[in-house]
Amino acid sequence: MAFFSLNRKSNVKNLDDDQLLSLLRETGDVSHFNELYERYIPLVYGLCLKYLQDTEKAQDAVIDIFETLSPKITTYEIKVFKNWIYSVAKNHCFHILRENKKEIVVDFDSQIMESDTVLDLFSEETPDKDKEAALRECLNRLPDPQRTTIRMFFYEEKSYADIADDTGFNLKSVKSFLQNGKRNLKICVEKKLNL
Repeated sequence: MAFFSLNRKSNVKNLDDDQLLSLLRETGDVSHFNELYERYIPLVYGLCLKYLQDTEKAQDAVIDIFETLSPKITTYEIKVFKNWIYSVAKNHCFHILRENKKEIVVDFDSQIMESDTVLDLFSEETPDKDKEAALRECLNRLPDPQRTTIRMFFYEEKSYADIADDTGFNLKSVKSFLQNGKRNLKICVEKKLNL
């Protein structure tokens, strides 16, 4: 995929991910991030293509992710780069889809993460006062971690990684709280509105 070729320094090609991360933290030399990123471009591009369903949008997303991360990469705590970049790319795609109000369906253990029904609950264009009141009441009934992650994700438009940074929850917990919170909200709102 030549359109994503980044400059490489020959001395970093033979280092493994952990070594590159370590050097990145020690030196702040972005060439180490460039090498890591280039290794995972096929993964990032494939993921973006899967969610965005458009070659050009997927290519743009890959470039946007790189440009966003490159100047601030050393501020993140990264344990396994492959898992981290996968999560970042997925969140970036979710953000694009949310902006375009498209359906987001994700398979985490074969469960739907988000759907039009859930996203519609948070739509500012939904004028239904009963729905708004039901949503507000149901949101307040959620356990604290679910309520916090739901508010940050939908109202503050924060990514999973940002929520994890702000709350101290690990990424897996953030995903779990969001998934369970959305499911609980949907059930509660449907009961209140007799849907």
